[in-house]
Amino acid sequence: MDEEPERAKRWEGGYERTWEVLKEDESGSLKATVDDILFQAKRKRVFEGHGQVRLGMMRHLFVIIDSSRSMEDQDLKPNRLTSTLKLMEFFVEEYFDQNPISQIGIITTKNKRAEKLTDLAGNPKKHIAALKKAVDGTCVGEPSLYNSLNVAMQTLKHMPAHTSKEILVIFSSLTTCDPANIYELIKTLNALKIRVSVIGLSAEVRTYHNMVTFHFKELLMLHVKPPPASSSSECSLIRMGFPQHVIASISDQDAKPSFSMSHLDSTSEPGLTLGGYFCPQCRAKYTELPVECKVCGLTLVSAPHLARSFHHLFPLEAFQETPLEEYEGERFCEACQGELKDKSIFTCQACKKVFCVECDLFIHDTLHCCPGCIYSKIFTPYSQIQNQLFHSL
Repeated sequence: MDEEPERAKRWEGGYERTWEVLKEDESGSLKATVDDILFQAKRKRVFEGHGQVRLGMMRHLFVIIDSSRSMEDQDLKPNRLTSTLKLMEFFVEEYFDQNPISQIGIITTKNKRAEKLTDLAGNPKKHIAALKKAVDGTCVGEPSLYNSLNVAMQTLKHMPAHTSKEILVIFSSLTTCDPANIYELIKTLNALKIRVSVIGLSAEVRTYHNMVTFHFKELLMLHVKPPPASSSSECSLIRMGFPQHVIASISDQDAKPSFSMSHLDSTSEPGLTLGGYFCPQCRAKYTELPVECKVCGLTLVSAPHLARSFHHLFPLEAFQETPLEEYEGERFCEACQGELKDKSIFTCQACKKVFCVECDLFIHDTLHCCPGCIYSKIFTPYSQIQNQLFHSL
């Protein structure tokens, strides 16, 4: 049997002789090589978009964080736990920015046990506050992967079939203390259509410390984008409420201050207030959206939340990359108006506007729409609009 095809199937094949990619510059620094590797990784994610694949837009994600004594290792400064929790704060903000109608929960595991740091909720402030408090926590004992997965499963198995059920495990320890056969639990998770992903922190990469940190961040950010929906997932109409923010006038005699329903879960919520978002079905009050009404169960969102989820259904296509020496037009970026000095430029196939490397990544990772296309639509001449209407009639 030929040995070469067999080697190509091994996952290790993608990591063989990786040190040959690293090259020092004149000052002996590896920064230029590392920046190029990170850039190529971001560009690869742009081209590997799911396109018209149906995505799991309403997500329920549990993040399991190892808090055992192995998280005290200092290969990530100041230690693994602090670095992980700081990156998690950024991840939570990005997650809700890209998935405003989804929910997230956090589970920690140490001393052979697992406990919920936060329940599934759509309020990023709640999770970030819990993560900041957890920075001062102690790392003791061994983790339990079985107990952690089981805690997450007990909640996710009750989620509707049309939602995406996910677990992200951030594990540092090389061992786990499990009370039962974890392979049986894996079969149960698979039967419940729960997607599990793992990021391991124990691999030692000594070549360049910053590359390890950035790689951890890149792996974590990959889970911001919704995954493809399972072919067996159900299609269902979802009832939602769109409450407006109402502030009662102090001069109104019928205006009475009241508590928000969010105050039941957190003592940091403001006390008696005159305004808020009132559920259109049961009139329960909330201070922030999105949220699931605790009284009637109606999902309360605002129109911008749905609009921010829209770009996942119709993602912006990757811009065409062209060497700068082959480009003959004006050498200024359409977005930042800076001079094009990089080796390549990127052209939108719709409006034919050109962009620099930084703006191309910002447009695809954050903006999700082409500034050139938006500008041309807003400032379309009136005569051109008349001609388009005439031909359409």
